[in-house]
Amino acid sequence: MTAFEKELKTIIQRIKPLDPVWLSKARERTAQLLMPTRALGRLHDISEQICAIQKTLQPSIDRKAFVVMAGDHGVTAEGVSAYPQEVTGAMVRTFLIGGAGINVLAAQIEAEMIVVDMGVVSDLCFPELETGNRIFIHKTARGTSNLAQGPAMTRLQAAQSVYTGFQVATRLFEKGVQILGTGDMGIGNTTPAAAIGVVLCGSSPEAMTGRGTGVDDAGLGRKIKAVQNGLEINRPDPRDGLDVLSKVGGFEIGGIAGLVLAGAFHRRPVVIDGFISTAGALIAHSLCPGVMPYLLAGHCSKEPGHRLMLKHLGLAPILDLDMGLGEGSGGALAMNIIEGALRIFKNMLTFEQAGVSNKE
Repeated sequence: MTAFEKELKTIIQRIKPLDPVWLSKARERTAQLLMPTRALGRLHDISEQICAIQKTLQPSIDRKAFVVMAGDHGVTAEGVSAYPQEVTGAMVRTFLIGGAGINVLAAQIEAEMIVVDMGVVSDLCFPELETGNRIFIHKTARGTSNLAQGPAMTRLQAAQSVYTGFQVATRLFEKGVQILGTGDMGIGNTTPAAAIGVVLCGSSPEAMTGRGTGVDDAGLGRKIKAVQNGLEINRPDPRDGLDVLSKVGGFEIGGIAGLVLAGAFHRRPVVIDGFISTAGALIAHSLCPGVMPYLLAGHCSKEPGHRLMLKHLGLAPILDLDMGLGEGSGGALAMNIIEGALRIFKNMLTFEQAGVSNKE
């Protein structure tokens, strides 16, 4: 067992379930609100979940942050993407100048946003930009190997990527961040995400694999074939999340799994985004099923496999808008809903405060 695996084992052993006492207290508060019983549906579930996570009846997500994990993929050699690999680095630069979709949506909710280079092929050095503390270089390697020809990475690299994600999130939580959103950037990354989904959800490659960046029918056929080849050659063990990650995953997917573990470890809610982020959540869940009470699914993307992933994890998406951008965009929109749920919970009058008789 590597040093990174030993660290992860210690982290996992210290993840605790939600406190049922606080969940009960939150439900009692909801029952007193001036409305018919649970009239706002899942808004109540959301607010009660966050109360139980934070152990308070005054829940707060004033300090928000998004982590966009970036990495490249050797499987792009199979012609699985409509865009060349160089776009990954170019998009990171766009994040840093504030011009991407996640920049706009994160700014709307006043969320901090950082980018982490988990394994981009190019050097992410932009001397013309004032990047401040908005990008962190943690290259596990310069892109993964081609999963359709052999393992995407070593087991050591898989564990390292997860542990790096944990450390990144830990630093944000120590700075006072109260809720974390996951994002991704990596040309070709819907292919490893699909492979992870097939293994851990027990699906077929055809059902799990979508068009990603918008490939045509021939491109979709190449993606499905790449996933099939990767699974046949590598034979990932569905009982071992690190084995799955190492054989058919991506460095940024491992980083996202680490963000999820950190949320559960530090008792902070984590909002996962789309298909890639949920692949990371699948890895985290495989390592530690106890992460689930700390997760919220921001949305369901247009990738067909995403719905299958969410069903496997037992997560209901907050939004379903046929989105497929990634970056954390769906999670950022969902945080508006989460904020509304908490405002209702804290600020709405109770029957007693309004002087209205509750139902018998």
